[in-house]
Amino acid sequence: MSALTLSIDDEKIATLTFNLEGEKVNKLSRAVVEEAEHLLEELTQRHDLRGLVFISGKEDNFIAGADVNEFLKVTSAAQATELSRYGQRVLQKIEDLKFPVVAAIHGACLGGGMELALACHYRISTDDKKTLLGQPEVQLGLLPGAGGTQRLPRVAGLKNAIEIATSGRNYRPRQALKKGLVHEVVPSPLLLGVAKARAREMADGKLKPRPYKPRGIVAWLLEGNFIGQWLLFGRAQDVIRKKTHGHYPAPLRALQAIETGVQRGSKAGFQNESEGFGELAITEVSRQLIQLFFATTDIKKDSGLDDAAVQPREISKVGILGAGFMGAGIAAVSSSAGMTVRLRDVSDEACVKGLSACTRVFEDRFKRRSISKLELQELKDRVTATTEFTGFATCDLVVEAVFEDIELKHRIIREVEDHLPEECIFGSNTSSLSIATLAEASRRPEQFIGLHFFSPVHKMPLLEIIATPKTSKQTIATSVAYGKKIGKFPIVVNDGVGFYTSRILGPYMNEASFVLEEGAPIEALDKALVDYGFPVGPVTLLDEVGIDIAAKVGKILLHEFGERLRPPAGMERLMADKRLGRKNRRGFYRYVEDRHKRVVRKGVDNTVYDLLPAGRRHKPIDPADVQQRLSLAMLNECALCLEEGILRSPRDGDIGAVMGLGFPPFRGGPFRAMDSMGLDNVLRNLESLQQRFGERFRPAPLIVKMAKGNKKFYSS
Repeated sequence: MSALTLSIDDEKIATLTFNLEGEKVNKLSRAVVEEAEHLLEELTQRHDLRGLVFISGKEDNFIAGADVNEFLKVTSAAQATELSRYGQRVLQKIEDLKFPVVAAIHGACLGGGMELALACHYRISTDDKKTLLGQPEVQLGLLPGAGGTQRLPRVAGLKNAIEIATSGRNYRPRQALKKGLVHEVVPSPLLLGVAKARAREMADGKLKPRPYKPRGIVAWLLEGNFIGQWLLFGRAQDVIRKKTHGHYPAPLRALQAIETGVQRGSKAGFQNESEGFGELAITEVSRQLIQLFFATTDIKKDSGLDDAAVQPREISKVGILGAGFMGAGIAAVSSSAGMTVRLRDVSDEACVKGLSACTRVFEDRFKRRSISKLELQELKDRVTATTEFTGFATCDLVVEAVFEDIELKHRIIREVEDHLPEECIFGSNTSSLSIATLAEASRRPEQFIGLHFFSPVHKMPLLEIIATPKTSKQTIATSVAYGKKIGKFPIVVNDGVGFYTSRILGPYMNEASFVLEEGAPIEALDKALVDYGFPVGPVTLLDEVGIDIAAKVGKILLHEFGERLRPPAGMERLMADKRLGRKNRRGFYRYVEDRHKRVVRKGVDNTVYDLLPAGRRHKPIDPADVQQRLSLAMLNECALCLEEGILRSPRDGDIGAVMGLGFPPFRGGPFRAMDSMGLDNVLRNLESLQQRFGERFRPAPLIVKMAKGNKKFYSS
């Protein structure tokens, strides 16, 4: 069955419609590209056509990109290089057509889809919020391999091209217009008509798309001459190296392809691009990132249950108890998803602060041109606040987001239930308290569930959903659907102290405390784990989370799991010295207020060493040894969570650690990482650490069993 359909109107403007049968989105597979090649050959021979419009037959999708499954079939760099060259040749046929070609874009236009659009002579997108444009290939450990690195500088300018190709960011229509990715933005109903009109105007010589030219003296100085370009490329290299720490080769390789094309011409640039694609396609980094991509795609289809017959209820109104940082964040993402939100706190002052926090999130989106002024006002209007329980009688979901105090949470649960409809779901936002214990205060435990959000809520992509034995299937399914609606990756875990994410973070942070007590310099410890691939080091994280919160969670984990998770005794001195971290500007690091009234982290507060056993006598660390100790402490706990049934699958464990805790994506997640290391090596290293440090490194029985059976967590 053909994926491409050609129609020609009376004015000889052709419309090529892409509609991949049996798929929700259009993808560029080898078969589709071959079909396009044959069709383009036919169009090349025609002399009666005046223009061509390329449009999608899907409701809300242009082209989502290449068929990623085909990348995993590549077995050599030479094979991947040829795949890239083939894509380049086919898209060049579009650019070489003698009549104007217009890309009419609605929905996702990403990766190979964006490269196809760049090969067209004119690009129009809709202003719809479902329309996204970008080159996210570096997020899969690849680079744009069908000419993207060569056409981007031509259409968007060098500075924009570098940002687009090396960051992997997606852009909303107005942002894409500013970056030069599209020539104009129109309402969805007008797309095809305007696209045909532009094709006619170009055919008649009435419209000539302007080539990109740097605007302003600064832009010209940077992009319009060799010295400026040299400075741009040099700065971009420094930024990429600082950001990736050498773990992600794709951004630098994409930059090299752009630089080659700009300085040595298109022919050399296309060759460098295809060779770079070949090199990257067979790297372990790319394979792990692609597997992670599949995991995130898979989880979007997961209802959180094995029973497909269970249907979620619609959530249109959300009540939130607590207008603090977390509560306001939950309100902001719920409003952004189109829901009405009712915030409740104990004072007018707290309510005003909560509404202001929501407004800041919305205004940031407006400043980044991802929403219009009208949409900004709509988002604000959907959130209201109260010190009473008025408005809660019509809520479909209520989320409690108050302090981690079980008595306080119990009191609030009892208070609010009198004001809720019978079918309302109650979600508790907690990072460690048992959901079953919290549900003891509820008259409807079957509608009680844990919703563990991560801070800041509007940026962190994970939602950990915690079910108890009494939680109903529909409550689980509805909570998962809510998580997807607000743009999160929801994982469903079973109830247990610390659930999954807080529990696996416990041994990691505990081991960091032991390393500190041994005399490790704070900055050296943080650097070792950033070099391993975490976004921040464990000491920085401790300051950010709050030393008091970490101490409270540590006691809960110690009570549940015993000596294995006993923290070093010296950490109590930090609490006695009232060091809470960033929030009271007294932690391991110094914090000051900048001219914008923002609290920023400075160097280490050296007085903190006086509270540690080793004092100011620092002991040099072996980064590799420290990395192994902290990472294996976490990986071992991951295996225990899977073995005990806290996790439903290794996939959920990988998504949870990467999206919630910043576990290095290029390692694929904890379970993919253990598979790559080999379970026999994991076991051997844990046993060695157990001999050095004792029971806290006792290998999980599941690791022992799998290592002896030469098994893996994933079959592929």
